[in-house]
Amino acid sequence: MRFTLLTFLFALLLSLALAAAPQKAIVVTFEDPNTPQSAVDDAMKAVKDAGGVVTHEYNLFKGFAAKASEAAIEAVHALGDKYIPTIEQDITFSTQDHA
Repeated sequence: MRFTLLTFLFALLLSLALAAAPQKAIVVTFEDPNTPQSAVDDAMKAVKDAGGVVTHEYNLFKGFAAKASEAAIEAVHALGDKYIPTIEQDITFSTQDHA
């Protein structure tokens, strides 16, 4: 009985913790071609430190995709003093009509 109660409480706390910080799919890019890799790395670290996950690092341009909470997005914005990141929602575009 005690084990069941503890398991239930743990599951309840875990679900509350996950519900507290909804994650959004975002793309973070740095348009300034002189942006150092360290600025991109700092932004990725800010996302991870705030509980987000970097899902892809881009090689053709300076940036990355992530799943991040609003707190993580704000942390990345706060880093943009010299090299300002553009943060957009990551969505899928299609040229085909799938009606």
